[in-house]
Amino acid sequence: MTPRAPHNLPVEPNRFIGRARDVVELGALVREERLVTLSGVGGIGKTRLALRVAEQALPWFADGVWLVELARVGSPALVVSEIAGVLGVRDEIPGRLLDGLLVRLRDAGALIVLDNCEHLVESCAELVSELIAECPELRFLLTSREPLRIQGELIWRVPPLELPDDHHPDAESVLLFVERALAAGARGVSESMDDVVRLCRALDGLPLALELAAARTSLLSPGRIADRLGDRFTLLTTGHRTAPDRQSTLLATVEWSHDLLKPKERVLLRRLAVFAGLFDLTLAERVCADGGILRRGEVLDLLGGLVDKSLVLHQGASGRYHLLETIRQYAADRLAEVGEVERLRGRHLRVFCEEVERCYEGGSLDRRMPWPERFAYFSRGRELLDDCGIAIEWAVRAREPVLGLRLARAALAILAVRGDLRESVGWHERLLALDVSEVPADLLAVAKGALAYGLELGDELERAQELIVQGVAEQKRHPYTHWLGITYGVALTVFFRTGQTERATGYLEELEAAATAHDDLFNLATVRIAQLNLALFEGRLRQARCRGEEALALGRAAGHHWTQARALTHLGAVAEAAGDLEAAMSHHCAALPLLEGMDNRVELARCHAQVGRVAAGLGDHAAARRHVSASLELSTQTGQRRGIVRALMALSALAQAWGDLEGAVLAAAAAGALRESIGQFGTPGRVQELLALARERLGEGRVRLLWARGAEWTPEAARRVLDGEIQPTGQAAGRVLDGENQPTGEAAVRALDGQGWPFEETDGQAWPSGADGRAWPSGAAGRAWPSGAAGRAWPSGAAGRGPEGGAGLTAREREIAALLTRGLTNRAIAGELVISPATVARHIANIMDKLGFDARSQIAVWAAERGIDVQRT
Repeated sequence: MTPRAPHNLPVEPNRFIGRARDVVELGALVREERLVTLSGVGGIGKTRLALRVAEQALPWFADGVWLVELARVGSPALVVSEIAGVLGVRDEIPGRLLDGLLVRLRDAGALIVLDNCEHLVESCAELVSELIAECPELRFLLTSREPLRIQGELIWRVPPLELPDDHHPDAESVLLFVERALAAGARGVSESMDDVVRLCRALDGLPLALELAAARTSLLSPGRIADRLGDRFTLLTTGHRTAPDRQSTLLATVEWSHDLLKPKERVLLRRLAVFAGLFDLTLAERVCADGGILRRGEVLDLLGGLVDKSLVLHQGASGRYHLLETIRQYAADRLAEVGEVERLRGRHLRVFCEEVERCYEGGSLDRRMPWPERFAYFSRGRELLDDCGIAIEWAVRAREPVLGLRLARAALAILAVRGDLRESVGWHERLLALDVSEVPADLLAVAKGALAYGLELGDELERAQELIVQGVAEQKRHPYTHWLGITYGVALTVFFRTGQTERATGYLEELEAAATAHDDLFNLATVRIAQLNLALFEGRLRQARCRGEEALALGRAAGHHWTQARALTHLGAVAEAAGDLEAAMSHHCAALPLLEGMDNRVELARCHAQVGRVAAGLGDHAAARRHVSASLELSTQTGQRRGIVRALMALSALAQAWGDLEGAVLAAAAAGALRESIGQFGTPGRVQELLALARERLGEGRVRLLWARGAEWTPEAARRVLDGEIQPTGQAAGRVLDGENQPTGEAAVRALDGQGWPFEETDGQAWPSGADGRAWPSGAAGRAWPSGAAGRAWPSGAAGRGPEGGAGLTAREREIAALLTRGLTNRAIAGELVISPATVARHIANIMDKLGFDARSQIAVWAAERGIDVQRT
């Protein structure tokens, strides 16, 4: 039996009625066309039809069918973030999320359903065009009141449900109304079929209108409903002359349903519009009740009434609620009409600030508590993140930096444990841009440290250093809190990474004294891990192990799984450096379930790579394959190219353990190409050792050719190796080399061409940086950053090798060599010369072969030293 493709499609809430022919035809189209847009009036059933088609298309898309709901996205700039969130892609550098999305989708045979695009047409059009161009197997199914109007778009106009006539009294619209009315508890509907037919015609066969009308049949007969609808349509048509007909039709249905509500139900409905997504009863009471018009004790019954009338949907076992977007927009308009927006948005901000702070303080780092108790607070806080975003947006708009910064501070802990601070960086940047003269100094100091935290993770070290110095200095003027300890931890990382070891050591001593004096176990563990890294760098392995064991004990005493996971992965690195692979395996495997439980997929991918590498060293090739494959999959899903490099390096180690030097070189070359494409240069010591061994056994020419071919490897090719589609052994590696099993050409070059992202070099030493308190010295654990051209370490020889003047190079090869001196990627060179990137890659391989080089960067230095220029004819 074929396994079911991954997806996030919701379960259908009730029976799907009608549109059988549409479902069949659209099912064929989404397999044949790159982009299908379901276009039509709001309420016509675009979303429901799209979900039905998507569900039936699951067998055709091995990499999944993914629903992305855009209705709540208010800014065009957030479309990429919403898609990335659904796919689990996380930002490496703020503002470069699209790069990670391309990594995730480039070779994916997937269908993405973008729902409710009409208010984001331009941004959706631009993004979909780029993704279609870059991802050849990707398909899109869109719902929008307005088509994107881009090349290749197939527009499917969704018609109303079939209306009854004399020949077809049991049309689709009638069947839908009758079934929903019976489900609502209506009686005697079958005896009123003439009125039902009249009602269906009056509602133009719009599914949403029929659903809402059916919900009222427990109180009103179909005839009375039809009578009221006639009056209402006339009123709305004359009262809203500027509104399109389609909006008048839908508005008439919603307006009529709203008019049937009791006065307090109307009040509650319009106030519920401030929620971004799901909410529970407690939140509804705290935000919507004011003690005057609406008392807290009334909310439960009123909310139940809105659920009965289909204006609010209940999630069942979760106990949470949400509004259909059409209803939410209508309710938001009513909120604006009565002048309650500022008051309700302000209350929403205050309530969510208090609630997220409660979650943070309940699971506070200051306390010792069992992990399940702490995790319950974390899980609750994670549910509130959608509303955190819109609450902070209101804080910016209303110029409320104090509440906004309090909320951002509390949410930071939740985001950090997940390994994703992208949103936090944006929040803090916007809030700190306001007038902060009235913000308490301690809160402002923490905010600067929090922004530096996110910037450091994005490798913006210069900005991070300026902020972190201010954050530490200002927080030291106030009583100690663990926030000062966290800020110190970020400072350690920034100064170690920028080579300011003496300054970092001073901060480390200050943090140790402060954390010890205040029994701050979390930050004391950060101290111990930093001391472990220093000892490891200096070769003091016994001391490194002791510091790691102390960190682990502190994490267990505090009951914090994040601290324990950090300590375990570092202990694994120490054990691996000492050659004790059994201990390394034990430590890394102990960290895996902790990271899984926290949903920190970035660090989980890192840990899987570490386990895979160690398992290869132990000779457990099956386990190594599983873990490296898991690492590669997680890194691809989250758009982490650094993680992909780690997985490729682990695959190289696995191939070498198999005795397959060719496969090891191919994987290392793929890692090296991707490493360079994200702005990290130099050759790790392990790769240098591998290449030396390969040259000795395979010969210089064969290794150069392997390296050039491996540079075109895609993550998909690596996955095929791990899945056994390509066996990484002698002859099979040769088949890969010769192009029989290797996806080369433009797609491969696109996958690995430079995007300019910095890469945190690991050299296989497992620096589990995480989101908290990273601390390691620059150049640690055998990292090689030798001087010379561009500071790069070449896999073999000196950069200046090769024949003087380029004898033996063709005119085209000399032209490409000259362009390499400008730092251009294969894609950019292809654009300059009007050739394909694959052709560029082949020319570069030929140049390296002729000049005896191993990297494209050597060519650039060689050409620059000889003054070779681009010759244009």
